This record gives sequence, structure tokens and C-alpha cells, in this order.
Amino acid sequence: MTALPWMQHLLLVPILLPLLCGAVLAPLTQGRHGLKFALGYASVLGMLATSLVLIAMTDGGYWQDGIGVYVAADWAAPFGIALVADRLAALLLLLTALLGLAALHFAMMRWSRIGVHFHTLFQFLLMGINGAFLTHDLFNLFVFFEVMLAASYGLVLHGYNAERLRASLQYIAVNLAASLLFLLGTALIYATAGTLNMADLAARIATLPAHDAGLLKIGAAVLALAFLIKSAMWPLGFWLPTTYAAASPPVAALLVLMTKVGTYAILRLWLLLFAPGNGILGGFGYDALLWGGMVTIVFGTAGMLASDGAGRMAGYAATVSSGTLLAAVGYGQASLVTAALYYLVGSTLAIAAFLLLIELIDRIRTPGSAVLAVTMEAWAVEDAPVEPVGRGIPAAMAFLSLSFLACALTIAGLPPLSGFVAKFGLFHALLNPGGGAPVRTAGWVLMALVIASGLVAVLSMMRFGVRTFWASGGGAPRLHRSEVVPVAFLVGLSVFMTVQASPIFAFLGRASAGIHRPGDYVARVLHAPVVAAPAREDAR
Repeated sequence: MTALPWMQHLLLVPILLPLLCGAVLAPLTQGRHGLKFALGYASVLGMLATSLVLIAMTDGGYWQDGIGVYVAADWAAPFGIALVADRLAALLLLLTALLGLAALHFAMMRWSRIGVHFHTLFQFLLMGINGAFLTHDLFNLFVFFEVMLAASYGLVLHGYNAERLRASLQYIAVNLAASLLFLLGTALIYATAGTLNMADLAARIATLPAHDAGLLKIGAAVLALAFLIKSAMWPLGFWLPTTYAAASPPVAALLVLMTKVGTYAILRLWLLLFAPGNGILGGFGYDALLWGGMVTIVFGTAGMLASDGAGRMAGYAATVSSGTLLAAVGYGQASLVTAALYYLVGSTLAIAAFLLLIELIDRIRTPGSAVLAVTMEAWAVEDAPVEPVGRGIPAAMAFLSLSFLACALTIAGLPPLSGFVAKFGLFHALLNPGGGAPVRTAGWVLMALVIASGLVAVLSMMRFGVRTFWASGGGAPRLHRSEVVPVAFLVGLSVFMTVQASPIFAFLGRASAGIHRPGDYVARVLHAPVVAAPAREDAR
């Protein structure tokens, strides 16, 4: 047992930093708003810097196989608490920090001032999300899930009104049921395999006797139900559009990321535990993920077409995104997972930007103008043509319309932004399975659904845009700089992903290749050095 290099302890920072910051913020009163915002902002910036360093360490050869392991409490795996950072985990930590930065900045002037404990709950939510991405133990994954959910309960209720209260009660009830399923699934897996460490569990599954396989399959299926509720797979995702529409904009933006936490857990566990060839359970559940994900795409597409409200439209867009990712995992092809990871990042940024943008767009539309727009559309009433008078477009209207256009193009997957690049990557992977193999029937169905969902997204977003910017007749809204900067920041990240698509795809290809080698994880975790205990005076 040797002392670890100090940089190895960076794996603790994304968890400890928001935990300590949230504890410091808890006793501060609302009158110290400036101090609370400064501390919270510094915490998120620290997480951002740490995630960038972890990406450099996982992809720069600092750790063997690009996998950093931290086993705490002077106990070797599988008994110690294991934290694991690879390229995928580091990328999602970066995505969490970027979305947290945008949401916190957007909440600066209004939403963070409504409740006393907004900043505390915000930090605990980030702690839970970061912990879920880093942990390598099912019980600790449950703990971080509960921290994340407990903080989200308070944030969804933040600035409550009647609609938000009804949506939050449904959200809390559904997630409490998911937590119960999580515990039951974990207990069944432990009763069968005798361990909850993911690497140790993968090693034991490979040699599991046939008479124990049935009980472990039941435990894994129950555990998957908990993750699929968070991932909004049909019919488990009925809660999502209502919650997205009712939550405050900065909270709704983070809920988009929370949905991806469930998808990440499925991706991580299934590629590690049930990879094809891993004993008698190899390949378990992949077909269910594939076809369940495609049904989810159909459900989300129909919901987008039927929705008039922008919040519900964004919720159904997130459902389509989750269905696409789950189907890509179930398809069982490494190159498809690479494109799906690019799609995950791009769609999360675009939907989060759209949710922030909705509050600003609503300032244009008055109730009377909204009714008039719908009436004119239903009865095909056209405005009489008037002679143009050269009226200028206010800067606020130009910003809102261009930002909305960028979000719509990305969500629908139209050129030239990252949504198109992601879908092109998905199609390229499906049409080129490798090894001279033909395209599977499921691949053709998935491509058709992705194309259909994009066309419906175009129609839905175009309908909303026409009603808002063309037919509403509202004046230019008043926008504060703290509201404009986060939306422009997220849209700019989508543009950056498009311009830098080649190096990003190369990085994601290495990340996908890494998670498709479960043996590397097992070897790195089970043979990782423990953190040296402090010397004792009575030690001999």
C-alpha cells in the first residue's frame, strides 16, 4: 500500500466541492444573496475546471487504459468505496458543469431570489449527479440517486404555484416508486452474487451457475425499471412532459440532464455486466432496450405533434432523445454508441437552451395574441398586405428568433448544426455495421423512426415559431443580460460541437471503445491501490 499521487484525489472534487458549498450556503439568509451566488458560482467553476483536467488525464495517457480509480477508506476493492473516472464519466462531468453554469447564471436575477435554499439545493443536486457518474458501486449509486432526487424535489417545487405543485407531487410519487424498485433490484442482485461492486459483479457473473441466473435476471430487470423510469422509456415516462412544463426554467434545464443519468446507468451497467460473451447472462435485455427505445421514439414524436405548449413540446423532445439513446444501447454496436454519445451531448444542450428560452419568448405572447394566432390558423385568415415601411427589428426580437431557430434546427436534426451531424453519424453507423454484415431489420426501423421524429419536430417547432414570432403581434420584450448570456452560451456550444465534430467524434470513439472492453474495468478496479491510512503513533 503506497500513497497515491495528489492528482488522483481529483476524483473526489466533483463530489466534495458541491457538498461543502451546499453545507456552507445552508445557514445563510436570503439577505446574503450576493455572497450565496458568488459561492455557488465559484463551486460550479471549480467543477468545470476539474472536469477539464479529468478529461485530459483520461485521454492523455496519465492512467492505464484511460481509467482512473480511487478506492477510499483504506479498503481494497470490492469492499472499499470505489470511484472510477474514464472518458465517458469525465465528459458527462463536463456537461454537468456547463449546464449547471448556464442554469445558475440564468437564475441569478429572479429564480434564485424566490426561495431561501435554492443555492443549497442546487449544489446538492450537482453533487448527486456527479456522484452517479463517478461511483462504481450499486449501493453508492443508490445513495447518489437519492441525494439527486431529494434536491430535485425541492427545486421542482421552487417558486411553487398550483400547476407546479400538482406536477411536483406526481414527480415525487413516481420517483419514490423508482427508488423502491432500485432497492429491491439491488437486494436481489446482492442475494445472488454477494457483491455490489460493479467490477466484482461483472467478474462473478461470468462464472455464475445456471441455477442462480434466473434470480439475478429478475434483480437486473427490477433495477432496470428504476433506471428506465428516470430515462422516460414508454410507458414509464408519462410524468416527464408535465414536470418539464411546470418547473422553473433553470430547474427544467437540469432535469434534462437528470433524465440522461438514468440512460448513463443503463449504458454503464449493461455494457459492463451483460456484454455479449459474459457468461450465461451475456446479451441479457438488449432486445428490450432496442424495441422499448423505438416505441419511446414513437410516443415522444406523437406527443410533440399533439402539444401546443412549448414546455410540453420540450419534454416530448427529451423523450425522443432518451428513446434514441436507449435504442442505440440495445442495438449492441460500438460505432452506434459513439454517434449516440454525440447525440446525447448535443440534444441535451439544445433542449436545455430551449427550456431557458421559453420564459423569454413568453414575454412576447399575450393571452389575446395567442388566441388570435390560433384562430387565424384554424380559419385560414390572412392579414391584408401592407406597404413595407422599413421598420427595424429590435435586438431582443432578433436574439430570440435566432436562438429559437438554432434550437429548432438542432432538436429536429437539420443542417448545419450538431443535431444533423449526430443523426448523420447514427445513420452512417447503422448502414456500416462492419465485417461485411448486412443492415439488420431493426436498423432500418430505427432509421425510419429517427427521420420521422425529425420531420415531426420541424412541423411542431415551425408551428410554434409562426404563432409566436409571426402572428402574435407582441412587442419586443425586456431581457436582462443574465438571461441572454446562458442561452447564447448553450447555443454557442452547439455551434462549437458542429465546427469541432471531427475531434469530438474521435474522442467519443475512444470513449465508446473503452466501455466496450469490460475486462479493463474489472482489472483496473480490483487491482487498484487503496488510499494509504494516516500513520498511528502506536503502529509497530
